Amino acid sequence: MIRVLIAAASSVIRAGLESILRSSPNIEVAGGAADFESLPAAVEREQPDVILVDLDFPHDRLPRALLGPAAVVVLVSGPEAPWMAEALRSGVRGVLPRDAASHELIAAIEAAASGLVALHPGDLNTLLPTPRFVPVETGEALTPRELEIFSMIAEGAGNKTIAWKLGISEHTVKFHVASILGKLNASSRTEAVAIGIRRGLIML
Repeated sequence: MIRVLIAAASSVIRAGLESILRSSPNIEVAGGAADFESLPAAVEREQPDVILVDLDFPHDRLPRALLGPAAVVVLVSGPEAPWMAEALRSGVRGVLPRDAASHELIAAIEAAASGLVALHPGDLNTLLPTPRFVPVETGEALTPRELEIFSMIAEGAGNKTIAWKLGISEHTVKFHVASILGKLNASSRTEAVAIGIRRGLIML
């Protein structure tokens, strides 16, 4: 059984959250708190496994206000990425929008109680960094012939096999391979294939 303490400034919100949590057979509501000042005492008294927080608060107060071993799940209107990242580093285990569905809320609490981190999918784009790997347009593009040879390299074909299949000389194949490695800034065929997969040049 997961003991959850609800912290919400509004008694209506507390009652609504309590109703949602009581619908789960795995959750026991272990009291509540109406503000940050009374929260530490409630945590000490009830010893919850998870603290569910829905308060109007300055974002920078959250990490300092919530102390102790309990996992913390926060309901917010629209967290900004820097604050969310700092909250997660400080030990918060879940951040959900206030309008999250009942099953999402219960799942987040169960995940937090298990030591996992729960985030709403809509918040991931604001939290995750920009992907490091980008298409080849940042460098010189491979020619159609190089792409053809590159696909054979990815299949494990050697220079002799590629030359035979394409009806060209092995010397020409070596020239194309060197060009491919240079354009992808790769030191080996294996590294080139890995880069090609990341950039979408090779379809698995």
